Amino acid sequence: MLARVHSAALSGIDARVLDVEVDVGSGLPSFTIVGLPDATVREARERVRSALKNSGFPFPLGSITVNLAPAEWRKAGAALDLPVAVALLLISGLVPKEPRRRVFAGELGLAGEVRPIRGALSFALAARESGFDEIVLPGANAPEASSVGGIEVAPVESLTDAFSHLRGTRESPPCLVAPPRALPPDDVDLSEVRGQAVARRALEIAAAGGHHLLLVGPPGAGKTMLARRLPTILPTLARAEAIDVTRIHSAAGRLAAGAGLVAAPPFRAPHHGISPAGLVGGGTHPVPGEITLAHRGVLFLDELPEFRRDVLEAIRQPLEERRVSVVRVGGASLFPCDVLLVAAMNPCPCGFAGDPLHPCVCEERAKIRYARKVSGPLLDRIDLHVSVPAVAWPDLQRRAAGESSARVRERVVRARAAAAERRREVPGFRNADLSPADLERWAPLDAAAKRLLELSVSRLNLSVRGLHRALRVARTIADLAGAATVSGAHLSEGISYRPRRNPVHSGRIDGLSAGS
Repeated sequence: MLARVHSAALSGIDARVLDVEVDVGSGLPSFTIVGLPDATVREARERVRSALKNSGFPFPLGSITVNLAPAEWRKAGAALDLPVAVALLLISGLVPKEPRRRVFAGELGLAGEVRPIRGALSFALAARESGFDEIVLPGANAPEASSVGGIEVAPVESLTDAFSHLRGTRESPPCLVAPPRALPPDDVDLSEVRGQAVARRALEIAAAGGHHLLLVGPPGAGKTMLARRLPTILPTLARAEAIDVTRIHSAAGRLAAGAGLVAAPPFRAPHHGISPAGLVGGGTHPVPGEITLAHRGVLFLDELPEFRRDVLEAIRQPLEERRVSVVRVGGASLFPCDVLLVAAMNPCPCGFAGDPLHPCVCEERAKIRYARKVSGPLLDRIDLHVSVPAVAWPDLQRRAAGESSARVRERVVRARAAAAERRREVPGFRNADLSPADLERWAPLDAAAKRLLELSVSRLNLSVRGLHRALRVARTIADLAGAATVSGAHLSEGISYRPRRNPVHSGRIDGLSAGS
């Protein structure tokens, strides 16, 4: 006796539809799963057996063979429990073999309950693209799957519910699409920041143009406070972006049960003890790292020099290519990582170099060793280098609130819309994406800007990459001002955010940027 049902399995953050073939033959009782299952899939034998018996269904006697096809790629996760159980119900003749094309996914508990799974949104996308009519999955995963559209979602809470649904004796409850979460999770606002006018301006430019940002200052100056408020001035994610972000978090098991699309840009702040695989992704069965979990949002690296050198070097290529390729024997997994990097560091090991109120106690050799923990090529990929001095007491006592995140976000949205008009064929295009050819076309300079550019190249010894990054920042500053041409003032401000000396070779971090 043979039965075939359809399911899906994750490969990275994407899902692939597969056939679950179950055959029950004569012979001694056995239960074998083939088709490159991992340990979790192989353990489905015991979960399915107990779920069927405890739900009041018979368990077929004989030699049971489950084939997961195609067999050339490894299957992982517990989402294959439900389709195996449904196939056994088909063999027992308890449910009809309908012509309707369905995909089943769900983990079974020993009592027959259907538990949430990872990657439900990816499963729904794969099922829709493969032409299926319906996907049957746990009720807790139904809101995210329903956000896809174009495919019916049947939520079930138990194996008995699935049985009744297949027999047509149960009316499926309405599957409501959870409203997108439009605001960042933390109740914070940019108006809470006192002083730090230069850093606030740099946050706005970074948000408007998608430029990476480095904050350098003593402990307690507000670097972390500023970074955590950057998501509050970013635009709400477009629908396609929200689907990308949601399926990443769903595949990583980071999406709360019953949650719908994540419309707020994510914010990730990994500890400096993280491994390269934890930051960029990896593992035996590759899973997304922190840089992918921050896709379309902010990746905050606090205490930048405290991260291991190999960890920091691992993100250089992903920052440029905006994707991570994790290669294993069984194949390669591609993870998107279009992030806005914000890094924070002290100017020296003690943190008080250049502070007029706190004398620095570090030896010069210690400063050089501290500065060299971050490579020059990585620093050169950061567009905005900003000094964050300690806030003066009068600024802390000021009662008038600063400009709110909502008002700043309005300007950011307008600037991003201006950038998007330049390359309509590229979704989510920002000024940080401008190529050198684009700069010649879309960043015209007035006479003052041309003179300043010539002086900057000859006197500041800007590299070609540094020059292009300064021009991209200047284009963003002009967009915030609503200007079509990049003026000398725009370019002057853009150049001021470039590092004035190489801290790796000089051993000094002070004087890096604007505001110093």
